[in-house]
Amino acid sequence: MRRIGGIGLAIALGTGFVGGATGAQEANQPVTWYAQALIRSEGTLQVTYYWSKGRKLRVETVIGWHRVVNLVNGDTYYAYDVPTQKGVAIQRAKTALADDASGARPFGQELELLLAQGAEAVGTQTIMGAPCDLYRVTDRAGKREVCVSQDEHRLPRRTENYLRATGVKFYTDYVDWLRGVPIPDSFFEPEAGIQLEHYTLEEFLIKSAREGAQSPAPLMFNDLLHGRAGVTDRD
Repeated sequence: MRRIGGIGLAIALGTGFVGGATGAQEANQPVTWYAQALIRSEGTLQVTYYWSKGRKLRVETVIGWHRVVNLVNGDTYYAYDVPTQKGVAIQRAKTALADDASGARPFGQELELLLAQGAEAVGTQTIMGAPCDLYRVTDRAGKREVCVSQDEHRLPRRTENYLRATGVKFYTDYVDWLRGVPIPDSFFEPEAGIQLEHYTLEEFLIKSAREGAQSPAPLMFNDLLHGRAGVTDRD
């Protein structure tokens, strides 16, 4: 396991600091990643945790008093609320499954998403003691920036989003990146006792349009549900 630059917390994993380049994982094993992010806007702070193994993904955060989980595993996208034990299991679009063939890390892809929107390199910054390359796109919706590490992984260090319609700014700081953490496949399955409503993607979209939101927990990754084609931003 290796930490990739910056200031690391890794409280949940209890690891010490390991600097420098990433270490190699076992041959033919999916690459694993862990990151912690602080999302802040106008006096609010939300801590989010990410784990991935190949294209499998688990994301946890707390909204109000609710611990919510998003899982992406094979052809299914899960989103559920742990305190209420309720959630949804949605069949992912074929375009999303086709994206899995790339084998790319399923989160922390802000640079790729902004480049697809026309972002350009505008300079460099230092985030938590580490230099990073700054990219920006500005349009009618507002301004979006990402500062990424200068190594081959191009990991996001900080993102900034300005919404022109509301004047709201929010920031995401990735305070920890770890590669090569040991994660069992079972970690990407819903816990026992979660009551899931199962939908095809078409069923979910139709029911949501008719009756309003159908998920007890927010769906955090539109691109992993619908596919990256046509997705220009992430919720």
